[in-house]
Amino acid sequence: MIRRVRGALLALAWLAGAAHAHEIGTTQVQLSVGPGDTWSAVITTAPTALVNRLEAAAGQPLSRDLTAERVAAILPGHGAAMAAQVEVRADGAPVPTTVTVERVDMPSDITLPAFVVLRAGGALPPGARAITWRYGLVHSTYGVVFTDASGGAARTQWLEGDATSAPFALAADTAPVALPQLVVQYLGLGFLHILPEGLDHILFVLGIFLLTTRLRSILVQVTAFTLAHSVTLGLALYGVISLPSRVVEPLIALSVAYVAVENLLTTRLTPWRPLVVFGFGLLHGMGFAGALADLRLARRDIIPALVSFNAGIELAQLSIIAAAYAAVALVCASGRHKDKPWYRRRVVIPASSLIAATGLFWTVQRAVGG
Repeated sequence: MIRRVRGALLALAWLAGAAHAHEIGTTQVQLSVGPGDTWSAVITTAPTALVNRLEAAAGQPLSRDLTAERVAAILPGHGAAMAAQVEVRADGAPVPTTVTVERVDMPSDITLPAFVVLRAGGALPPGARAITWRYGLVHSTYGVVFTDASGGAARTQWLEGDATSAPFALAADTAPVALPQLVVQYLGLGFLHILPEGLDHILFVLGIFLLTTRLRSILVQVTAFTLAHSVTLGLALYGVISLPSRVVEPLIALSVAYVAVENLLTTRLTPWRPLVVFGFGLLHGMGFAGALADLRLARRDIIPALVSFNAGIELAQLSIIAAAYAAVALVCASGRHKDKPWYRRRVVIPASSLIAATGLFWTVQRAVGG
């Protein structure tokens, strides 16, 4: 059983090495209706996943080790297939679609996001009252931000995979999203941003857990972290504070390393630990803000979205702690959990060493690549 737990922690640390900057999913869509009965959509998505999905659909072997030049050469040959996967309907009737490749960016630094920008567009029938959107080349949750020529506020819908959106009404006085729907959307997004997408945050929370199995000490640290990231996330969304990701991301990685290194140097919760966790929480909040910055939330929606998103993050953190408790309970089923030297030797030191090494690697990688 001990080997299983240690193996799981090893796998988690290995996966965490692939963590990128903070974002929700790898696809975003900016959908707009302009004057003259036309529509357009800017689709930002992951290039390798896009190419491989198109190749799989065409029965072709999947490309590996793709470069930006190679992606730019491959995608135009799949223009018709991409257009077939973009479905816009006006009042329930499909409308013609064309898709072109606008940009491909694949940095050599793996901590920086690689993306391809597609532009889809077409004509709408005169007098259309509402449109729906569906994109069949994505399998995760993504946001669709809709604007129209009438000058109404941007509206955001979150879709799962190739699901069809609810209708976007083509009028400036569209009713706002219902509060319960908004709460459910952003609660789920906050949870998903940690589990399974926030691997660096998962390791940070595990680092908090590993120092001591006393629930009160863990909750003090988690509460300090939650309060801190809630403050900076809110301030960042309102434009009060801002730091570039090249500064925030290495510091977040350093926070992962710090809590793990302290676990190796001390066996108890120090008086300054919650304060340090609070300080790092301020940085993590700016990372979370990067995930929401491009969604163009209406001002009336910011507070409920912010509260719901933070609640989702907190639920994910508590889920991580509950899973860690369950793992330790299985290992210590014989009653040896009272043997603290055993727990520290078999669990805390190996796991914290892996987390510290991963965090330090990220710190250097992100600092150099930033």
